[in-house]
Amino acid sequence: MKILMVLTSHDKLGDTGRKTGFWLEEFAAPYYVFRDSGVELTLASVKGGQPPIDPKSDLPENQTPAMTRFKQDARAQNELANTVELDSVRPEDFDSVFYPGGHGPMWDLADNAVSIRLIEAFWNAGKPIAAVCHAPGVLRHVQDQGQPLVKEKRVTGFANSEEAEVGLTKVVPFLVEDELKRLGGRYEQAANWESFVITDGRLITGQNPASSTAGAEALLRLLSQMRALPHDANAA
Repeated sequence: MKILMVLTSHDKLGDTGRKTGFWLEEFAAPYYVFRDSGVELTLASVKGGQPPIDPKSDLPENQTPAMTRFKQDARAQNELANTVELDSVRPEDFDSVFYPGGHGPMWDLADNAVSIRLIEAFWNAGKPIAAVCHAPGVLRHVQDQGQPLVKEKRVTGFANSEEAEVGLTKVVPFLVEDELKRLGGRYEQAANWESFVITDGRLITGQNPASSTAGAEALLRLLSQMRALPHDANAA
Protein backbone atom coordinates (compact mmCIF):
# COMPACT_ATOMS: atom_id res chain seq x y z
CA MET A 1 0.00 0.00 0.00
CA LYS A 2 1.39 3.40 -0.99
CA ILE A 3 0.30 6.70 0.56
CA LEU A 4 1.43 10.22 -0.32
CA MET A 5 1.61 12.84 2.44
CA VAL A 6 1.56 16.46 1.25
CA LEU A 7 2.97 19.21 3.47
CA THR A 8 3.11 22.98 3.28
CA SER A 9 6.25 24.96 2.50
CA HIS A 10 4.80 28.25 3.78
CA ASP A 11 6.27 29.69 7.00
CA LYS A 12 4.82 33.21 7.36
CA LEU A 13 1.72 33.77 9.50
CA GLY A 14 0.12 36.48 7.41
CA ASP A 15 1.45 39.95 8.26
CA THR A 16 2.00 39.17 11.94
CA GLY A 17 5.75 38.70 11.63
CA ARG A 18 5.34 35.30 13.29
CA LYS A 19 6.24 31.92 11.85
CA THR A 20 3.88 29.13 10.87
CA GLY A 21 4.07 25.91 8.86
CA PHE A 22 2.62 22.46 9.44
CA TRP A 23 1.45 21.27 12.86
CA LEU A 24 3.93 18.66 14.04
CA GLU A 25 1.40 16.30 15.65
CA GLU A 26 -0.63 16.28 12.44
CA PHE A 27 2.40 14.90 10.62
CA ALA A 28 3.94 12.70 13.31
CA ALA A 29 0.81 10.84 14.43
CA PRO A 30 -0.32 9.82 10.90
CA TYR A 31 3.28 9.08 9.92
CA TYR A 32 3.53 6.39 12.58
CA VAL A 33 0.02 5.05 11.99
CA PHE A 34 1.01 4.50 8.37
CA ARG A 35 4.58 3.32 8.92
CA ASP A 36 3.62 0.88 11.70
CA SER A 37 1.04 -0.62 9.34
CA GLY A 38 3.66 -1.31 6.67
CA VAL A 39 2.56 1.49 4.34
CA GLU A 40 5.08 2.67 1.75
CA LEU A 41 5.08 6.37 2.54
CA THR A 42 6.24 9.24 0.35
CA LEU A 43 6.51 12.77 1.76
CA ALA A 44 6.04 15.74 -0.55
CA SER A 45 5.88 19.50 -0.06
CA VAL A 46 5.30 22.46 -2.32
CA LYS A 47 9.00 23.35 -2.59
CA GLY A 48 10.56 20.05 -1.55
CA GLY A 49 13.18 19.64 1.14
CA GLN A 50 12.47 20.45 4.79
CA PRO A 51 8.94 21.80 5.34
CA PRO A 52 8.57 24.41 8.10
CA ILE A 53 7.27 23.21 11.46
CA ASP A 54 4.92 25.64 13.16
CA PRO A 55 6.91 26.60 16.28
CA LYS A 56 3.75 26.73 18.39
CA SER A 57 3.09 23.07 17.62
CA ASP A 58 6.36 22.16 19.34
CA LEU A 59 5.74 24.05 22.60
CA PRO A 60 5.98 21.97 25.80
CA GLU A 61 2.21 21.95 26.34
CA ASN A 62 1.61 20.52 22.86
CA GLN A 63 3.91 17.51 23.08
CA THR A 64 2.46 14.08 22.22
CA PRO A 65 3.89 10.54 22.21
CA ALA A 66 4.15 10.61 18.40
CA MET A 67 6.16 13.83 18.53
CA THR A 68 8.47 12.39 21.18
CA ARG A 69 8.99 9.32 19.03
CA PHE A 70 9.71 11.49 15.97
CA LYS A 71 12.43 13.41 17.78
CA GLN A 72 14.21 10.14 18.56
CA ASP A 73 13.77 8.74 15.03
CA ALA A 74 16.63 9.61 12.66
CA ARG A 75 14.91 7.90 9.73
CA ALA A 76 11.73 9.95 10.11
CA GLN A 77 13.67 13.18 10.52
CA ASN A 78 15.70 12.44 7.38
CA GLU A 79 12.57 11.67 5.38
CA LEU A 80 10.96 14.92 6.51
CA ALA A 81 14.11 16.90 5.67
CA ASN A 82 14.08 15.50 2.13
CA THR A 83 10.49 15.74 0.93
CA VAL A 84 10.05 15.59 -2.84
CA GLU A 85 8.68 18.57 -4.73
CA LEU A 86 4.94 18.36 -5.19
CA ASP A 87 5.06 18.94 -8.93
CA SER A 88 7.24 15.82 -9.34
CA VAL A 89 4.59 13.51 -7.90
CA ARG A 90 2.55 11.15 -10.09
CA PRO A 91 -0.82 10.26 -8.53
CA GLU A 92 -0.90 6.94 -10.38
CA ASP A 93 1.99 5.80 -8.15
CA PHE A 94 -0.12 5.96 -4.97
CA ASP A 95 -3.25 4.47 -3.46
CA SER A 96 -4.23 7.59 -1.50
CA VAL A 97 -3.17 11.05 -0.37
CA PHE A 98 -3.15 12.54 3.13
CA TYR A 99 -2.81 16.26 3.93
CA PRO A 100 -1.65 17.28 7.45
CA GLY A 101 -2.74 20.72 8.58
CA GLY A 102 -1.30 23.67 10.38
CA HIS A 103 -1.93 27.19 9.13
CA GLY A 104 0.66 27.01 6.35
CA PRO A 105 -1.49 25.06 3.84
CA MET A 106 -4.05 27.87 3.80
CA TRP A 107 -1.52 30.08 2.02
CA ASP A 108 0.40 27.77 -0.33
CA LEU A 109 -1.79 24.71 -0.89
CA ALA A 110 -5.41 25.94 -0.87
CA ASP A 111 -4.93 27.81 -4.16
CA ASN A 112 -2.09 25.70 -5.55
CA ALA A 113 -2.86 24.49 -9.08
CA VAL A 114 -0.54 21.47 -8.76
CA SER A 115 -2.24 20.35 -5.54
CA ILE A 116 -5.71 20.92 -6.99
CA ARG A 117 -4.92 18.81 -10.07
CA LEU A 118 -3.36 16.15 -7.88
CA ILE A 119 -6.41 15.81 -5.64
CA GLU A 120 -8.73 15.75 -8.65
CA ALA A 121 -6.58 13.02 -10.25
CA PHE A 122 -6.79 10.89 -7.10
CA TRP A 123 -10.52 11.44 -6.89
CA ASN A 124 -11.19 10.70 -10.55
CA ALA A 125 -9.17 7.51 -10.24
CA GLY A 126 -11.43 6.31 -7.42
CA LYS A 127 -8.85 6.81 -4.68
CA PRO A 128 -9.51 8.17 -1.16
CA ILE A 129 -8.45 11.61 0.02
CA ALA A 130 -7.82 12.58 3.65
CA ALA A 131 -7.12 15.95 5.29
CA VAL A 132 -7.06 17.10 8.91
CA CYS A 133 -7.48 20.39 10.79
CA HIS A 134 -6.74 23.31 8.41
CA ALA A 135 -5.91 20.97 5.55
CA PRO A 136 -9.55 20.49 4.44
CA GLY A 137 -9.05 24.05 3.19
CA VAL A 138 -6.95 22.59 0.34
CA LEU A 139 -10.23 21.29 -1.11
CA ARG A 140 -11.68 24.77 -1.71
CA HIS A 141 -11.02 24.79 -5.48
CA VAL A 142 -11.17 21.03 -6.08
CA GLN A 143 -13.95 20.05 -8.47
CA ASP A 144 -15.88 16.86 -9.14
CA GLN A 145 -17.81 16.93 -12.41
CA GLY A 146 -17.97 20.72 -12.40
CA GLN A 147 -19.09 21.04 -8.77
CA PRO A 148 -17.10 21.57 -5.56
CA LEU A 149 -15.82 18.21 -4.36
CA VAL A 150 -17.20 18.81 -0.87
CA LYS A 151 -20.70 19.78 -2.05
CA GLU A 152 -23.39 17.74 -0.26
CA LYS A 153 -20.71 15.72 1.56
CA ARG A 154 -20.38 15.46 5.32
CA VAL A 155 -17.16 17.24 6.22
CA THR A 156 -15.29 18.71 9.13
CA GLY A 157 -12.19 20.85 9.63
CA PHE A 158 -10.80 23.46 11.99
CA ALA A 159 -13.83 25.12 13.55
CA ASN A 160 -14.46 28.87 13.67
CA SER A 161 -14.61 28.58 17.45
CA GLU A 162 -11.17 26.94 17.52
CA GLU A 163 -9.70 29.63 15.24
CA ALA A 164 -11.15 32.24 17.58
CA GLU A 165 -9.54 30.55 20.57
CA VAL A 166 -6.09 30.79 18.97
CA GLY A 167 -6.75 34.42 18.03
CA LEU A 168 -6.19 34.08 14.28
CA THR A 169 -9.66 34.67 12.88
CA LYS A 170 -8.56 37.97 11.29
CA VAL A 171 -5.15 36.65 10.20
CA VAL A 172 -5.95 33.58 8.12
CA PRO A 173 -6.94 34.10 4.44
CA PHE A 174 -10.23 32.30 5.06
CA LEU A 175 -11.96 30.28 7.76
CA VAL A 176 -12.05 26.54 7.07
CA GLU A 177 -15.53 26.04 8.52
CA ASP A 178 -17.02 28.96 6.60
CA GLU A 179 -15.38 27.90 3.35
CA LEU A 180 -16.59 24.32 3.57
CA LYS A 181 -20.10 25.58 4.21
CA ARG A 182 -19.90 28.10 1.35
CA LEU A 183 -18.98 25.28 -1.01
CA GLY A 184 -22.06 23.31 -0.01
CA GLY A 185 -20.40 20.91 2.38
CA ARG A 186 -22.46 19.58 5.27
CA TYR A 187 -20.11 20.79 7.97
CA GLU A 188 -20.11 19.11 11.39
CA GLN A 189 -17.96 19.56 14.48
CA ALA A 190 -17.37 18.18 17.94
CA ALA A 191 -16.40 20.24 20.96
CA ASN A 192 -13.27 22.33 20.50
CA TRP A 193 -10.04 20.28 20.49
CA GLU A 194 -11.79 16.90 20.70
CA SER A 195 -10.97 14.19 18.17
CA PHE A 196 -13.59 14.14 15.42
CA VAL A 197 -13.30 12.48 12.02
CA ILE A 198 -15.85 12.06 9.24
CA THR A 199 -15.67 9.52 6.44
CA ASP A 200 -18.09 10.25 3.61
CA GLY A 201 -17.49 7.89 0.73
CA ARG A 202 -13.86 8.33 -0.26
CA LEU A 203 -13.41 11.65 1.55
CA ILE A 204 -12.00 11.71 5.09
CA THR A 205 -11.74 14.92 7.10
CA GLY A 206 -10.58 15.56 10.67
CA GLN A 207 -11.42 18.59 12.78
CA ASN A 208 -8.22 19.47 14.63
CA PRO A 209 -4.80 18.20 15.77
CA ALA A 210 -6.43 15.70 18.14
CA SER A 211 -8.05 14.09 15.09
CA SER A 212 -4.76 13.21 13.39
CA THR A 213 -4.41 9.63 14.60
CA ALA A 214 -8.09 8.83 14.04
CA GLY A 215 -7.95 10.39 10.58
CA ALA A 216 -5.02 8.22 9.54
CA GLU A 217 -6.65 5.11 11.01
CA ALA A 218 -9.87 5.92 9.14
CA LEU A 219 -7.92 6.13 5.89
CA LEU A 220 -6.30 2.74 6.47
CA ARG A 221 -9.69 1.18 7.22
CA LEU A 222 -11.17 2.66 4.07
CA LEU A 223 -8.28 1.47 1.91
CA SER A 224 -8.61 -2.04 3.36
CA GLN A 225 -12.35 -2.04 2.68
CA MET A 226 -11.81 -0.85 -0.87
CA ARG A 227 -9.26 -3.57 -1.53
CA ALA A 228 -11.86 -6.12 -0.52
CA LEU A 229 -14.36 -4.77 -3.07
CA PRO A 230 -14.58 -5.74 -6.74
CA HIS A 231 -12.36 -3.42 -8.79
CA ASP A 232 -15.22 -1.56 -10.51
CA ALA A 233 -16.85 -0.74 -7.16
CA ASN A 234 -13.87 1.37 -6.04
CA ALA A 235 -14.83 4.25 -8.31
CA ALA A 236 -18.26 4.67 -6.71
